[in-house]
Amino acid sequence: MSRRFDLPDIIPVFPLPGALLLPRARLPLHIFEPRYLAMLDDVLKTDTRLIGMIQPDKMAEKDGGTGLHRIGCAGRVTQFSETEDGRYMVTLYGLSRFRILEEIDGFSPYRRCKVNWDGFERDKAGTEHDAGFDRDAFLATLDRFFHLRGLDADWGSLKDADDELLVNSLSMLLDLAPEDKQALLEAPSLSTRRETLVTLIEFALRGGGTEDKLQ
Repeated sequence: MSRRFDLPDIIPVFPLPGALLLPRARLPLHIFEPRYLAMLDDVLKTDTRLIGMIQPDKMAEKDGGTGLHRIGCAGRVTQFSETEDGRYMVTLYGLSRFRILEEIDGFSPYRRCKVNWDGFERDKAGTEHDAGFDRDAFLATLDRFFHLRGLDADWGSLKDADDELLVNSLSMLLDLAPEDKQALLEAPSLSTRRETLVTLIEFALRGGGTEDKLQ
């Protein structure tokens, strides 16, 4: 992703529970709702091709807010294809997290928000490394989790993947509650994301379900 452009102040947002996008990661999406088909059509006409992935927040909705978490991650549409019945298969490449300032009223069928990119400079600074990462201990814990869930893994690829790819891919792919996904998104660094992920896995191993919140 060598192309450079200014991140816009207003972006379309796609609220999707449990769908996590992280910087420098890729998220496949299957878009079929008419409002999001319209969103994609509009996004593809822009230079940045940005979509902001965001988690719904029921508590914020009860308090009269947007019903969205304040922090999401914007991705650039890098691949898309249209099916014969008019649906889109899309891949987003994560560029940077953002903070919602306010929702923009308008006539579009999808939601748009004014956002701020400050505080997420690390997202645009290149691949992160985790100096304190004990990979052997991490993979041993992960092996126990996979065994508990009856999951298979390509352990060779997991052992060879760099720190960021390993931690971020697992954060996006593992079956965790939406609030847990949000905690992983908001982790300020790769090391804190890895620590959060380990805590969530160990919680599940102690008998906590994916629908339980971490206390």
